[in-house]
Amino acid sequence: MRQVIELTKELIRFPSMHSRPEEIRRCADFIADYLDEAQVAYRRYDVEGIPSILVTPEAGRAPVLLMSHLDVVDAPEELFDPVEKDGRLYGRGAIDDKYAVALSLVMLRHHMERLRAEGKGQDALGFGVLITGDEEIGGYRGAREVLKDVRADLCVALDGGSVDEIVLKEKGILRLKLTAHGKTAHGARPWLGENAVEILMDDLRAIRPLFDLDAPDHWHRTLNLGWIRGGTSVNQVPDRAEAKLDIRYTEDDDPDRLAQEVTKRVRSQVEVLEREPLFFGQRTAHVDRLMELIPGLRLGQAHGASDARFLSSYGMAGIVWGADGENTQHSLDEHVVIESVDRLYRAIDRLVQGA
Repeated sequence: MRQVIELTKELIRFPSMHSRPEEIRRCADFIADYLDEAQVAYRRYDVEGIPSILVTPEAGRAPVLLMSHLDVVDAPEELFDPVEKDGRLYGRGAIDDKYAVALSLVMLRHHMERLRAEGKGQDALGFGVLITGDEEIGGYRGAREVLKDVRADLCVALDGGSVDEIVLKEKGILRLKLTAHGKTAHGARPWLGENAVEILMDDLRAIRPLFDLDAPDHWHRTLNLGWIRGGTSVNQVPDRAEAKLDIRYTEDDDPDRLAQEVTKRVRSQVEVLEREPLFFGQRTAHVDRLMELIPGLRLGQAHGASDARFLSSYGMAGIVWGADGENTQHSLDEHVVIESVDRLYRAIDRLVQGA
């Protein structure tokens, strides 16, 4: 476990944000060097500048595939200096998702050492590993591309849930852009213009009732106004304003009809930026085995989304699972609970050995 935590610290020190793509590539190079040193064969992908690394026992085939990602959301420089305190490891990527990369790499090294001691090769490995570089921006050039070349009985996205809860369902994503058009005029004579910012604000108020819902555990569609822009000068009536909306929907919603309803209620032009399906996992024999290994393990659902949503299009069973981060993903105090990483490692280790 000390190896996993120390390797996580090394990975955190790479500011592998999409605002710094060279650091994403440097982090991938570091991982490739680790695998070379451990004498693990791998395949490296590079899709439009996004690196991914795939390890399997045989060409494109693994009984269990552990999925994780090395990219992180933007953060101030101090968050790339990992701090271990009170049983927790702090830093950007500690829980999302560099502990999982480290866990996968250390497990690969130890299993390969064991197999070589038994006179066996990588083809006897009981699992595979996929590490991608673009989960935080959609996974389209990482997981979506690489999974075309993979077959697995179970894919474990180590990017959510907790040691005590396996996620079998995640919400879908609908991202919209609203563009309001008005008429410019001098700020001293606003009656001669039409303020696009005010149009946009009226539109946002008009669609808010679509999301004023109440359900247990907030399992209903939600709206986040995540980006807004309008105007160029304080003394000018703005003739254009834009907003980007992050909508998360459930199996009770039709995203196309939802976009149509938004369009009906607003004056702004509506553009669909992203439309991603829900993730539905499967309770397989591997999941049943995990429930035997961890007494009290629950099956649950999550509000977020992960690369696991690509699995169904390739006909592969999957779950979302991971260590405990106490809901600190993307926050200034992002951290992982070290004891939970140990429990996770031990359970996966026994699963892939068939113990």
